[in-house]
Amino acid sequence: MKREDIRNIAIIAHVDHGKTTLVDELLKQSGVFRANQEVAERVMDSNDLERERGITILSKNTAVYYKNTKINIIDTPGHADFGGEVERVLKMVNGVILVVDAFEGSMPQTRFVLKKALELELPVIVCINKIDRPEARPNEVIDEVLELFLDLDASDEQLDCPFVFASAKYGYATLELPRNSSSMEPLFETIVNYIPAPEGDPNAPTQVLISTIDYNDYVGRIGVGKVDNGTLHVNDEVMLVNAHDEDKQKKVRISKLYEFDGLNKVDVDSATVGSIVAISGIADIHIGDTLCSPDHPEPIPFQKISEPTIAMQFMVNDSPLAGLEGKYVTSRHLRDRLFRELNTDVSLRVEETDSPDSFKVSGRGELHLSVLIENMRREGYEFAVSKAEVLYKTDENGKRLEPMELAYVDIPEEFSGTIIEKLSQRKGELQGMTVAGSGSTRLEFSIPSRGLIGYREEFLTDTKGTGVLNTIFDGYAPFKGEIQYRTQGSLIAYESGESITYGLFNAQERGTLFIGPGEKVYAGMIVGQNGKPEDIEVNVCKRKQLTNTRASGSDEALRLTPPKILSLEQSLEFIDTDELLEITPKHLRLRKKQLDPTLRKREAMKKK
Repeated sequence: MKREDIRNIAIIAHVDHGKTTLVDELLKQSGVFRANQEVAERVMDSNDLERERGITILSKNTAVYYKNTKINIIDTPGHADFGGEVERVLKMVNGVILVVDAFEGSMPQTRFVLKKALELELPVIVCINKIDRPEARPNEVIDEVLELFLDLDASDEQLDCPFVFASAKYGYATLELPRNSSSMEPLFETIVNYIPAPEGDPNAPTQVLISTIDYNDYVGRIGVGKVDNGTLHVNDEVMLVNAHDEDKQKKVRISKLYEFDGLNKVDVDSATVGSIVAISGIADIHIGDTLCSPDHPEPIPFQKISEPTIAMQFMVNDSPLAGLEGKYVTSRHLRDRLFRELNTDVSLRVEETDSPDSFKVSGRGELHLSVLIENMRREGYEFAVSKAEVLYKTDENGKRLEPMELAYVDIPEEFSGTIIEKLSQRKGELQGMTVAGSGSTRLEFSIPSRGLIGYREEFLTDTKGTGVLNTIFDGYAPFKGEIQYRTQGSLIAYESGESITYGLFNAQERGTLFIGPGEKVYAGMIVGQNGKPEDIEVNVCKRKQLTNTRASGSDEALRLTPPKILSLEQSLEFIDTDELLEITPKHLRLRKKQLDPTLRKREAMKKK
């Protein structure tokens, strides 16, 4: 049976190509909001971090009505670090809208998300967005997208996809240029006419694949998935099974059933083929589980999510200032919170180590892990993390393999020499170079993932904030040799106490300070960056000797250079392999792993 009254679609794209803004406009023009209702920009980005950073981190479900058809829409993240979110939700839909910027064209993540959609043989609608931009080049971008389809071995049916031109910002879509429409109606029509209706047998045994997990303090875990076969009712007894875990067979009861309507979940008594539903009342439900009829417990296969590529140690904070600001500070708190994150994040791995106070956390990239760190910090956790390190593999001959990235760099032409030199030092190999219009150059590098750790801040400095760096995972390759992460050493506090203007004034001649006066410091804490390669100790707590007699006017006011306050990402990039980042709800402090200077020197001598 076909459910002609439903369409299930995912909106996929490279980061910042306008997916969430497009969903906003579809919601507005379908009548979800009242005419006089005030609506926040990017209403789908409901998480505080998403709103602050202007990115989508978690995929979101919504539904709109167009004429007599319900369109279930899933808004997905664009960053490569959250690719796991995209991979799993594609199992819930019958087609995708690929959004491509009319100026930037096809980008690394465009390739990644399109490849996943084509592998699942999903029909694709290409939406060339931002055609209102003065430098837009929609016709050239069509050629780029078609080339990408050919590169990914798309079938003839997939190549024969519709193209829609849109400006999500100004709320219109059109099928041809120049535009002949002032609303999103052409896009709605294309969705209804081109995306196939979901199919299934409502009388067959029930099958629902859980693709997303939501969490609510009142009802606990909520599983979201599409009804592939059968009909689901509230209070039904079903079997919970998993294609990757044959031992998992558990009878459970559905206590509540919801469908999506606009931005809300609406209680329903039953749901049948093609409906995307949220199910609560099952404590042990996980992503990849299938809910089946107890008579026919047949799980639906679920694709393996791509493996993590980098790891960090999350450990209990043991600095002299530990426990003063955090609400959750023990190893038990840390362990419970990290393992709870696995419930909703399929790309994350958490492993226990030899030490009960330390956990190895692996993810898809620095951004992926920094979002987890920031969320934990806001929840009141206090802990320390080590520098991100890549995860190596070994081939059948015992050779060490490391993860590689394709890096696409868009920069003004004048900076290309500097960037090529810097990335070459980090074992990057230039694969291609194209000169675009208006003095812009695109460089394509193959580079080890570890070569990009700690580089983004330097990249922005080198390009005066004008460069754009995009990366995508490109498999494993033989180890490329050692890379020097940092050419400058750290300024390390010599003693514990409170930073004083006099001490800071003397220390600032040595490099760049990260702290101002009146801050608590401890011996072994990093207070700045040295201008030279070696680490040096400075006494920022030093006071002026009051016994000195001075001539009037010889003691002018001390002028301090404003300190460089590092953000979480900058701190994670700055720390070296022998350093830690101490994270509390109120402060980020950099420190040496070994606080004792004598032991630190001894360890350094051993390494040499």
